[in-house]
Amino acid sequence: MDLSSIIGLVVCFLLVIFGIVYGENGINFGALVNFIDIPSVIITIGGTFSCMFMSYSIKDFIGNLKSYTQIFKVPKVNTQEIITKIIDLSNVARKEGLLSLEEAAGDLDDAFLKKGILLIVDGTDPELVRAIMETELASVEGRHSKVITYYERFAAMGPAWGMIGTLIGLVNMLNNMEDASKIGPAMSVALLTTLYGSLIANWLFTPASFKMKENNNMETMSKEIMIEGLLSIQAGENPRVIEEKLKSFLSPADRAAATPQEGGEE
Repeated sequence: MDLSSIIGLVVCFLLVIFGIVYGENGINFGALVNFIDIPSVIITIGGTFSCMFMSYSIKDFIGNLKSYTQIFKVPKVNTQEIITKIIDLSNVARKEGLLSLEEAAGDLDDAFLKKGILLIVDGTDPELVRAIMETELASVEGRHSKVITYYERFAAMGPAWGMIGTLIGLVNMLNNMEDASKIGPAMSVALLTTLYGSLIANWLFTPASFKMKENNNMETMSKEIMIEGLLSIQAGENPRVIEEKLKSFLSPADRAAATPQEGGEE
């Protein structure tokens, strides 16, 4: 479970509540009533979801919406562990030959890495191996990009429909100016739709799209490391050279933290 996502959502919610209830006279939970308006909720949330529903097929809309739960899961990506695994495979290949990797592939959990090893074992041309692996990587990135774009559009629709609700409220207010005492409350209700739209964007969906982009970048880098590592093994490069090559994908801090490999062959 990714605690940062949970903590972020909860703390943001609590800060908004605190801003509403805290005043000169201390905490007043009765102020929450002033920020609840059913017509504003319907037009802002209903309008946002309706437009997004119209933009996608039913299957894609529901499938993308379900993917929101991904921000609560810790990505199963450990680049240092991947590099260690590739170095181990390079040592096996150097000692026993490429065909010995077929047995080692059976113990791997990562389908992408396993596929690359089996292509090498089958004697596939290196350029073709790269083309196949990069095509699959592009496909993964494409799927992730669609989901990220989905939430970016959600984040854009929220404030837009909040403004639509505000404009509707202002028009209704201006058409009923006879009673000056009603202007203030009517203006406050009109502004609630803008608040709801901003919350949809900046509390729920923009942070989710940022988290998904970060997870996508981590997965993309891990797969790029696998591609380079497998092609280096196929080319018969020294395990120590492969290790240094793959570490170049890491940040300086991660390189320093990486456990030195023992047993790499000269």
